[in-house]
Amino acid sequence: MIDIKHLSKYFDNQKVLDDISLHVNAGEIFAIVGHSGAGKSTLLRCINGLEGFSEGDMSVLGKEVKHLSESGLGELRKNIGMIFQNFSLLNQKNVYDNIALPMKVWGYSNDEIKIRVDELLNLVGLESKKFVYPKELSGGQKQRVAIARALTLNPKILLSDESTSALDPNTTKSILELLQEINTKLGVTIIIVTHEMEVVKKVASRALLLEDGKVIGLGRIDELFLRPDEKMMKFLGEDEELPKEGVNIRLYFPSNVSYNPIVTTMARELNINFNIVWGKLEKLNDNVVGTLVINIDEQTSIVIKNYLQEKAEVIWEVI
Repeated sequence: MIDIKHLSKYFDNQKVLDDISLHVNAGEIFAIVGHSGAGKSTLLRCINGLEGFSEGDMSVLGKEVKHLSESGLGELRKNIGMIFQNFSLLNQKNVYDNIALPMKVWGYSNDEIKIRVDELLNLVGLESKKFVYPKELSGGQKQRVAIARALTLNPKILLSDESTSALDPNTTKSILELLQEINTKLGVTIIIVTHEMEVVKKVASRALLLEDGKVIGLGRIDELFLRPDEKMMKFLGEDEELPKEGVNIRLYFPSNVSYNPIVTTMARELNINFNIVWGKLEKLNDNVVGTLVINIDEQTSIVIKNYLQEKAEVIWEVI
């Protein structure tokens, strides 16, 4: 679907994207995550051909982007829908005309446009707002119109550039649920650019983490969040306070055992006490994973480590 190899981009003499490689599978929801200035929106604009790049290769829908002519780029963009943080609706046009605009530009008939717009209004739940103007809509409704417009030409890929950043938590949740529905029902590949980690946890199956234009993490969501490395911990802003005395052991619970009473069972079977420093459960997409840190004395730690080695379903490390 999308294959990027060693892509770099410069603005003047500044390198804003540095040796990025990734593959996005057809039909998945993929997140590009980073703080402000990380280069994520620039990467997104490279994918839809709005920005060129300086080095590397990028194939989108089987076409090498840097070799496409202007007409070839136009055909490519027809298969890529785009939604933005600020909605980008035309205030002088009603909901129907905003959604219909791409089809009018590409010369579809009025009958074709009416059928498609009505389908999309039903999909995004705005049938009653058909002839309403943007100023009469809430932020969530405006974003639903923008999503419908992005789907008008039946794109294979939908790009979302911080599309929930201007919305309140409840509205964000409803928009993310809509994107999941679109992904499931229509089979559209969705790439979400965001700095909001809760968005990533809610809908994405895999993610790319960018910092200063460089890749600092790439993989499945449960792998990235279940056992974050030092760069990931820094990226998430997590600073854990641990006891200076004794031995600290961090336990990781994959989704298949996250609700199992493993620690309680261990305490009973070994007949030992230990201090629970901290723990948490996180929902990542449809999976729940857990982390727990315990503190014990040196001698007891040997017994616990031997016990944990026999529990293949638990990942652990001394920290």
